[in-house]
Amino acid sequence: MNIVQTGELPQEAILGKYKQEGAYTDCNFIDIPRAVSQAAYVETFYTTKLFKIERLILALLAQKPSTDAQAKLLALGEAKSFAAWSVERRTSDQLLLCDFLGRTRSWLMSAVTKDCNSSTTRLYFGSAVVPKVDRASGRASFGIAFHMLSGFHRIYSRALLRSARSRLLHSVL
Repeated sequence: MNIVQTGELPQEAILGKYKQEGAYTDCNFIDIPRAVSQAAYVETFYTTKLFKIERLILALLAQKPSTDAQAKLLALGEAKSFAAWSVERRTSDQLLLCDFLGRTRSWLMSAVTKDCNSSTTRLYFGSAVVPKVDRASGRASFGIAFHMLSGFHRIYSRALLRSARSRLLHSVL
């Protein structure tokens, strides 16, 4: 199916620990009718034209520049950081990144299914936002920025996933 869908995190998702701890989590996925490696997915995701806009903003506003070559090193497991994120955890089919402030996580996972004559890959993209705990009251809160940006985040997440899928469909792996 070529439509981005929203669903529950897969049971094996390394992002799941944040959901269990009370963080906001989301999970979007889309299928692509071919086998796609995790490395190809990660590199493609972080080098789409759409994501390059985010990279430019991070370079200008947060002094966190990045390049396509660095995205490739991240994808290959040869880098522990990329732009505003550092690798929190990695498996053969998943990547979990933590932002430099420690409040958000970005998660990518690829799951290949093989039939007799073909392969399909489900591409996952999710995020987590860790609530801020007020030291005086002990209450956890996501803050006003979270609530103001949540609609944009949902739209942007789906657009990023569609963009990565489109590039992967038209590339030679």
